[in-house]
Amino acid sequence: MTTTNEIADKIAAEQNLTKAQAKTIVESVLKEIISAAKAGAETNLPGFGKFKVKATPEREGRNPATGAAMKIAASKKLTFTPAKAVKDALNG
Repeated sequence: MTTTNEIADKIAAEQNLTKAQAKTIVESVLKEIISAAKAGAETNLPGFGKFKVKATPEREGRNPATGAAMKIAASKKLTFTPAKAVKDALNG
């Protein structure tokens, strides 16, 4: 698992930045992706992939402990679709 601190450390080393500066940049990028998602916009990072919001409708489910029927509320999910370059890197 990689953390935001580890990503920031790598960016700091590669770009001659302090760790604090790099962490601020990483957090800003993530904040902008979240802001776009809240607005319902898709975020496209060429060469990496797309983040977009998917609406999940209300549905009927079951309580696994009791088997009782229950309604599962509608919700929104953030999905990620990797770019071809990322797929190729993972499978090549």
